Amino acid sequence: MISFPAELPAHAAVDTTRWERQWLCDGEIRTWTGATGRVLSPVCVAGPDGAPTPVDLGPVAMLDRAAALEALAAARTAWDHGRGAWPTMRVGERIERMQTFVAGMRAVREDLVRLLMLEIGKTRADSETEVDRTAIYIDDTIAALKELDRTAARFTVTGGFVGQIRRSPLGVVLCMGPFNYPLNETFTTLIPALLMGNTIVSKLPRFGQLVHLPLLPAFRDAFPRGAVNVIQGDGPTVIGPIMESGDVDCLAFIGTSRVANILKRQHPRPNRLRCITGLEAKNPAVILPSADLDAAVKECTSGALSFNGQRCTAIKLIFAHADIAEAFTAKLAAAVDALPAGMPWDKVALTPLPEPGKAAHLTALVDDAVAHGARVLAGGSSHATFFRPAVVYPVAPAARLYQEEQFGPVVPVTTFRDLGEIDQFMRTSAYGQQVALFGQDPRELATLVDALVNSVCRINLNTQCRRGPDSFPFTGRKDSAEGTLSVTDALRAFTIRTVVATTATDANQDLVGEIVTRRLSSFLSTDFLF
Repeated sequence: MISFPAELPAHAAVDTTRWERQWLCDGEIRTWTGATGRVLSPVCVAGPDGAPTPVDLGPVAMLDRAAALEALAAARTAWDHGRGAWPTMRVGERIERMQTFVAGMRAVREDLVRLLMLEIGKTRADSETEVDRTAIYIDDTIAALKELDRTAARFTVTGGFVGQIRRSPLGVVLCMGPFNYPLNETFTTLIPALLMGNTIVSKLPRFGQLVHLPLLPAFRDAFPRGAVNVIQGDGPTVIGPIMESGDVDCLAFIGTSRVANILKRQHPRPNRLRCITGLEAKNPAVILPSADLDAAVKECTSGALSFNGQRCTAIKLIFAHADIAEAFTAKLAAAVDALPAGMPWDKVALTPLPEPGKAAHLTALVDDAVAHGARVLAGGSSHATFFRPAVVYPVAPAARLYQEEQFGPVVPVTTFRDLGEIDQFMRTSAYGQQVALFGQDPRELATLVDALVNSVCRINLNTQCRRGPDSFPFTGRKDSAEGTLSVTDALRAFTIRTVVATTATDANQDLVGEIVTRRLSSFLSTDFLF
């Protein structure tokens, strides 16, 4: 089991008073004087009675309806029906502003890393990866935009018409990221939406909001007034009024399908609302009789339990063929038992969980599976905010773990004999993000690929489910996603194709040529970026 420290070590502590109660609205970093909430770390220290007590990371703003609508109004003013400074700015200048921002982000790297460790319990190695990967993602998105701009600089002549097709921003985008990757996942929507000329209201997640606060000065200094607004608070209090206003043109949301549906229903003109969502998943792994069991165990252990299994891309259910299930689960249980646990700054694989009551929820799922005939082969115990990963086998179809997304360190294993059982599971599942197939028989793998390719959006062969690389499309079917994200797909997702066209007469072509050569238009242009 895990041991909590007597106090935070100096190399992990961070002074959060520097950003206490701050939010960003209309180009100003403001200090909220109204209601606040306390941020409690999943990291505990010994309390006065010796019991583990979550570290108090300080107060954060809990904005009210009026403040939320003020942030929305700032974004709407900055958009100004598409005529604001940011949406009409040339692509090259928008890129320069974004490069200024990412430089500011890299300058506060250590603060971001420590806040990720303390607020959501992410290991230092994973926290560093998240911060660095996010900065690289911004660089890659800029490179993708340059390529997109080069293509758009061309004129098309067809059917007696000449035209130029470019991508235009949508308007005001409401960005809502998740707690598990509060920086990276939020920025995979916020950054491309902003870079393409949209204006932003970003609502920070309940857990993982502190990591955004050191970035407020960089947002303020890099972008025009009102282009980026950052708010916090209770969802129904601040997001309900924003959606009900009808002034949101695009919703970028990463969370659950239940909440996504609530948000969309609040918009009075849903036909005008573009939605880009990343939602839940129940990604299975399939262990075929021909699988290399040691390799499969290694991938499934990491795939199910990286960041304590708190990933939509995590392996959430393992189908092991009945002929090898006992051997596989024995190896899997041993591998899970061997995972080191500790504090985020230690060299460990398992850390405390940020969601209050999560350990009790996971325990209930395990107990339900046991009530339906399963055994706990490893772990399953809890202490304060920590839950030792449980390997549960065999999980019956009637058990909650068979269908529900556990989003935490529980590894359910069930058995199968016929490949049709896998196909049936994916056909009836509410989700359709990914599947991982482990085996060496090309005929079996080909049969499963052909059966599943229209049920999920990524099939992983002898490797775990994952998001990256960021150049690959990331999406899902059914209740798992809406829209597609990658460094190129996201630029398209937050824009609409717009064409300027005329009949290909000499006079009209001369007119267009004069506009272009004299650089009279920011949109109609043959300028492009190298």
